Amino acid sequence: MSRLIRMAARPLAFVGAGAIAALGQAPFGFWPLAFLAFAVAVAMWQKSPSPRHAAFRGWAFGLGHFLISLSWIVNPFLVDPLRTAWMIPFALLSMCGGLALLWGAAFFASKRLGVGPMGLVALWGLAELIRGYLFTGFPWALPAYIWLDTPIAHLAAWIGPYGLTVVTLFAATQISRAVLSRSLVAGFSAIVTVALLFGIGTWAKVQPMPADLTVSVRVVQPNASQALKWDPRYIPIFFDRALEMSDPEGADLVIWPETAVAPILDAAGDDLRAIHERISPAQAVVGLRRVDGYRGYNSAVLLSPQGEVAQVYDKHHLVPFGEYIPFPRLLAALGFRTFTADGGYGFSAGDGPALMDFGALGKALPLICYEAIFPRDLRGTARPDWLLHITNDAWFGTFSGPQQSLAQSRFRAIETGLPMVRAANTGISAVIDVRGTVRQSLALGRAGAFTAPLPAPTQPTFYVRTKEMPSLLLIAILLLLTARGVWRRRDRETD
Repeated sequence: MSRLIRMAARPLAFVGAGAIAALGQAPFGFWPLAFLAFAVAVAMWQKSPSPRHAAFRGWAFGLGHFLISLSWIVNPFLVDPLRTAWMIPFALLSMCGGLALLWGAAFFASKRLGVGPMGLVALWGLAELIRGYLFTGFPWALPAYIWLDTPIAHLAAWIGPYGLTVVTLFAATQISRAVLSRSLVAGFSAIVTVALLFGIGTWAKVQPMPADLTVSVRVVQPNASQALKWDPRYIPIFFDRALEMSDPEGADLVIWPETAVAPILDAAGDDLRAIHERISPAQAVVGLRRVDGYRGYNSAVLLSPQGEVAQVYDKHHLVPFGEYIPFPRLLAALGFRTFTADGGYGFSAGDGPALMDFGALGKALPLICYEAIFPRDLRGTARPDWLLHITNDAWFGTFSGPQQSLAQSRFRAIETGLPMVRAANTGISAVIDVRGTVRQSLALGRAGAFTAPLPAPTQPTFYVRTKEMPSLLLIAILLLLTARGVWRRRDRETD
């Protein structure tokens, strides 16, 4: 028995180290613990006797990190627990274990190639960049996000979240090197690295900001629980609640969250008229669904001051297995046509990002739920004046999921130099300025509304202009430095 315990202790320690790294994510925000945990991960890699051992340690560390960070994914299965709760362990372990494979691959490749700790940082950073794009991407809980409430977060305006992830892992490597080598010089280097990051971030944070605009928005949070949201008995209750809170109180725009209007667009005439009568002469944006033939869309609708549907935006970045079934052509070829969006099952993707013109409020880029976690989904149009995020975070539960969703919205504002207004069904609704500061918000799990001035944007950030080039450049530099070291070492071995 004692032998079995000893055999299990080390793998559990690797998983536990990853779990500690996850404590840097919202709502915990324990960035010192997370940062040290990433340094421990580098030490684990350095102490690995073989590429196979390194791969397992990287995977185990990633598993622990994602099990804690993504624990909220159990909540959709608890909306109807009698039917779907049995899926929880399969969904959680397959999702977290699958994402951890990318970390394991980075640990394996860097050990196999003998590229040293800097090579590990480069390949680990590349793995995180790939995670943001592979199979439509899922860049949730990036290591960079541990810095949200510190000055270091403001480096994202220059190098983006992927570049900041590389910098985070590089700094953690300095800590690991200092501990393993027991060198005062290495320790001093590690301290200087971290201090430099804080210094540059502080400088970026204190740069002058433009004054708020002279227009304001009203954000409505109806707090419709997911279990009751589509119950015919509760639909009018939630609608009337949102309508009652929609008095604009001098606001120029009233914003309702994702799918806040239950009927599809073609059947929502009475609801939209009621909203117009309540908020006139202001404009309104409401989330609802629309149907076009056999295709359904998750949409945002702009109501003009005259109460007309002035513009419709269809969500284009859908949640795999949540809003649609992937690989529809393959499934159709195999005979599962009824499970594809073309067959009327699930949502279809919209045409892509598009701006909404709000007149005096400028032009906003609408983002529906999941789209706000992707830096790349904020591209593809002319530069907007602000970001509009409508979401239904009730799916994410009442703990970490909504908090992490808000954290990512704050990063999008920092990265782009654009303010964001987010209306969330159950919270957390907020107005966020270009420094990622929450100007005004509504707490999670309560109904309410607020009116707030619209913050002004800054000039396009360096990250907006260069996209992922800074992170790719950092990765390339690290790989070149490690390759040079490998060549020199092999030259010495052959002399």
